[in-house]
Amino acid sequence: MNTVLAGYGLVKKYGSATALAGVDVEVGERDSLAIMGPSGSGKSTLLHTLAGIVRPDGGEVLLRGERGAGGSRPTEGLDRIDQLGENRLSALRRKRFGFVFQSGQLLPELPAEENVALPLILEGVPRRQAVERARRWFAPLGLDGLAHRRPGQLSGGQAQRVAIARALAVEPDVVFADEPTGALDQATSTEVVRLLTSVTREQGAALVMVTHDADVAAHCDRVLHVRDGRISGHSQYTVA
Repeated sequence: MNTVLAGYGLVKKYGSATALAGVDVEVGERDSLAIMGPSGSGKSTLLHTLAGIVRPDGGEVLLRGERGAGGSRPTEGLDRIDQLGENRLSALRRKRFGFVFQSGQLLPELPAEENVALPLILEGVPRRQAVERARRWFAPLGLDGLAHRRPGQLSGGQAQRVAIARALAVEPDVVFADEPTGALDQATSTEVVRLLTSVTREQGAALVMVTHDADVAAHCDRVLHVRDGRISGHSQYTVA
């Protein structure tokens, strides 16, 4: 596996509560990893720590370097990111990571195409060029004809597909998805997760997803089970 993102010995405490108690995890290129566990198990903390949103109290988070291609040693070609300053870490999240959340978190006042283009605009891409690039995602994600609709005019499944487009617009190394189907019905949930896993793989991005739904998790290559801040087991799937 060509490792693109890794966490080793991750520890995170909130007061006297331990959310992560020495977790090791590696994510490969085009890999899709689901993280499952009961409420309070540490699964969301693990995702947020890997994504550079939460800083660990112990251990390290590493990301493949700009030119690193991975190697025979676990950390070869990887750069430590958990000790970066906030400005550099924020820039890294914008450029190298994409995010999909349960609610989509689309801006209600912007049409779908501008919601997708927003990460590009924030990186300095001229608005017209950013919107043109954003529109390229609409057909592959089944969003033809919806570019000018605002989030309030979209169904839940359509809004999540717009959120997926936004996450992929910057051509990230890793897409992080936190309960991306939690607000959807079963049929729409299946459609969205199939799309999310297939499109990220086609684009060469890794996917790290927190979910409480075993049917959703089964669409990923691997499932990591977390309990009491530790890895309690894992499952491997063969994805066609």
